[in-house]
Amino acid sequence: MTDLKTSEYKDFIRLKMGDYRFTHSVNVADEAVALAKIYGCDEELAYTAGILHDVTKEFPKDEQLQIIADGGIILDSVQKNAPKLWHSISGSVYVRDYLGIKNNDIINAVRYHTTGRAGMSLLEKIIYIADFTSAERSYKDVDIMRELSRKTLEDAMLFSCKFTIGNLSSKELAIHPDQLDCYNELVLNIERE
Repeated sequence: MTDLKTSEYKDFIRLKMGDYRFTHSVNVADEAVALAKIYGCDEELAYTAGILHDVTKEFPKDEQLQIIADGGIILDSVQKNAPKLWHSISGSVYVRDYLGIKNNDIINAVRYHTTGRAGMSLLEKIIYIADFTSAERSYKDVDIMRELSRKTLEDAMLFSCKFTIGNLSSKELAIHPDQLDCYNELVLNIERE
C-alpha cells in the first residue's frame, strides 16, 4: 500500500501506462473537474477518480484477474467473457487495496465508469461521462455527448447508454446487467409529459 497524496497520482499513473492512456487519464480528470464545477461535486474527488479511473487498464490480463481475485470479487458470466470490463473492476480493487484509498465514492467511480449502474452517485456519473467526453475522444456524436453533459448528466448518460448498448448488440456481444440497470433507471426516471 502506498501513501500518495492527490497531487502525486498523476506522476504515479505516468509510470503505469503509455502515452495515449496517460493523456486520456489526464483529460478525464480535467473533464471531471469541469463537470464537478457545473454540478456541485467535490473537485478534488473528481480529479482523483478521473486520474485513476484507468489505473490498471494496461496491466496484463492475468495480473488484472489476480487483483480481482485477491480483492474477493468473483466475476459473473458476462464479466468473464468481456476482458474490456476487467480494468474497471481491478482498478477499483487496486485504488482501495494498493493505493489505500478509503473513499467509497472514488472506488465506485472507478468500478462503474465502464458499465454504469443503477443508483449512481454524482461522482460516479461525472466519471462515467468524463470518460466518454474527454478532450481526445473523437467518435461519432461525441459533440452531442459533450453538449448534453453540460445540460444534465442524466441526458448524457442516457445517450451514452444507448450508444454503448447499440454498439454491443450490433456486434452480438453480451451487455452487462449493470449497464441495463443504468439504462432502465434513466428511462424510468425521465419526466413524462
